Amino acid sequence: MFGMIKNSLFGTSEVWPCRVLRKGEKDDVAYEEREYDGGKFATVELTGKPFDEALHEAVLKLLKYVGGSNDQGAGMGIMAPVCTTVFPGQDGSLQQKVKVLLRIPSQFQASPPLPSDEEIQIEEREGMTVYSTQFGGYAKEGDYVNYAAKLTSTLGNEATFHEDFYFCNGYDPPMKPYGRRNEVWLLKK
Repeated sequence: MFGMIKNSLFGTSEVWPCRVLRKGEKDDVAYEEREYDGGKFATVELTGKPFDEALHEAVLKLLKYVGGSNDQGAGMGIMAPVCTTVFPGQDGSLQQKVKVLLRIPSQFQASPPLPSDEEIQIEEREGMTVYSTQFGGYAKEGDYVNYAAKLTSTLGNEATFHEDFYFCNGYDPPMKPYGRRNEVWLLKK
């Protein structure tokens, strides 16, 4: 537990490598089209719990893993963002199923430590192109649903993207009170 707290407060923070392909704004919604690198990710999948509760539980597991709860006892540092795959229902609300991803920091990409928690899986994922919009504050389910709807509406027929899932992203530790960064990503088809 101490390793997780130390890593969260004092650990290095690396940002998932990406390239901005284009920027746009329509109806007061700014967005970017970005291309993200693939790599190895620590993942936790949870079902049967409300979004905010599931996200909190999964993030704690992943923070423990990168904080040293692994076969090497390695404090790996933090990789931003914490990326959560969500599945909207017909009414736009989120189903009780999430998959939370944390990209393994660069120095551990070749050979990631094995998690002590059996619910954490290490996955190799391909690169992807997304449409992204950003917002601040302490994001909750309603904020992500709202911004996903805004981005979907803004893109309209101009872009093709997956509609059966999207990504909710948080960049900041919980103890950062101001200047918080959250994003919604729609995966380009």
